[in-house]
Amino acid sequence: MTHSIAKPADGLFRCAALSAIKHDYVARGVMSHPRFQLVVVADDPQVPDWAHERNQQLADDFRVPYVRDVERALREFDVQVAIVSSAAERHCDLSIRAALAGKHVIQDKPLTTRSSEADRLVAAIEQSGVKFLMWNRNFLPGVLEASQRIAAGEVGRLLSVHVDFYFAKDAGPTKGSRRPGYPPIDWLTFQLAAHTDGSDGAVGHEAIGELSNEGIYPLGYLQMLVGTRVQRIFARAASHFHQVNADNQVEDLGSMTLEMEGGVIASIAIGRNGASSHPNGGEMKLQIVGTAGALVVSEGRPDIGFYYRDQPAREPRQRRVAGENDFLLAENFAQAIDQDCDTILDARASRHIFATVTAALKSSQTGQPVDVE
Repeated sequence: MTHSIAKPADGLFRCAALSAIKHDYVARGVMSHPRFQLVVVADDPQVPDWAHERNQQLADDFRVPYVRDVERALREFDVQVAIVSSAAERHCDLSIRAALAGKHVIQDKPLTTRSSEADRLVAAIEQSGVKFLMWNRNFLPGVLEASQRIAAGEVGRLLSVHVDFYFAKDAGPTKGSRRPGYPPIDWLTFQLAAHTDGSDGAVGHEAIGELSNEGIYPLGYLQMLVGTRVQRIFARAASHFHQVNADNQVEDLGSMTLEMEGGVIASIAIGRNGASSHPNGGEMKLQIVGTAGALVVSEGRPDIGFYYRDQPAREPRQRRVAGENDFLLAENFAQAIDQDCDTILDARASRHIFATVTAALKSSQTGQPVDVE
C-alpha cells in the first residue's frame, strides 16, 4: 500500500521519535535544524519498563507526548518524518512500518542484524516513495573537505584509502579479568548498567561487535569519497580488549581490506580500545592516495585542549569545535525531500554497507576473502 506524501505548507517537518533507548542524540541532532520539529515520542506497548522510561525522558525534555502505540502516533500527530533509534534488532521493523505509513525515515545505525530485514526495508522505502537517511559522520569538517578536494581532482585518480577508526571508550572489565567459574557477562544487562556514564554500545538482546556497530562510519566515508561499491573483502576480527565482548563472542578489534569497483584498494582498522588510550575519543584518521597527491585527514579536528585542576576522569580533554555534522545531515535530508533526490546515505547505500559488514564477519570466521553480495 502506498501513501500520498504531502510536503508541509509551512516548510516545517513534524517528527516522531520512534524509540530513543540508546541514541537519543539522533533525534536531538535532527532538532538542531530549524525545519524539524519533534511533536511526539512513540514506542510499542510491550517494550520493557526501562525502554519506556528512556522514551519518556526524551518526551519530557522536548515537552511532547509519549505515546505507547507507534501506528497511532504516526497517524494522529500529522507526522512527516520518523526518527528510529531503538535496539538494533528493531531498527528495520520500525523503519519499515514508518515507511509503509508514508513517513520519511531517519535511522540510527546499524541498519539491521538480519539480511532479510535489510531487503524488506529497501523494498518498503522504494515502494512508498519516501526518503531514507542512515545517520552518519560524513559531514564532519575534515571528511567534507577531503571529499571536496577529491571531487576537484586535486589528488588525481584515487588509488587507495586507509581509515583508522578507534573509539577510546571503555566496555567494562578488561579481557581476562573474570575469574574462572564466574558466569559470562550478560550483554543487555551490561549495556543498561553502562548507560549511566555513556560507555554502553549496541543496546539490545543481540550482542553486536564493532564491525557491525561502528563499521558504518568508515564504510560511509568510503561510500562518499570513492563513490563506488566494495566488491571483495578480507577481514580479521578478535575480542581483544573487553571481557563483555569475549563472553558474548563479538569483536572489539578488527581490520578489513577491500577491493572496490574501479580498482581502488581500501583498508580499515577499527576497534573499541578503552578510554585511557586517547584523549579525544579515539584515533580516527583517513589517509588518501591518488595519482597526483595525497591527503591525511584527522577526523576529530579542529579541536581544542581543555585542562584544569581536579578535572573529572571521564571528562574529555580534547573537544571538537566547528563541527556542524548534525545540522548538515538534517539539511541534506530536507533537500532530498524538497528536491526529490538521494540522501548522503540512502537505503540502498546502507544495504550495501550492511552486506559489506556481513562479508567481513564471514571472512574473519573463515580466513578467506569473501565477495560482497
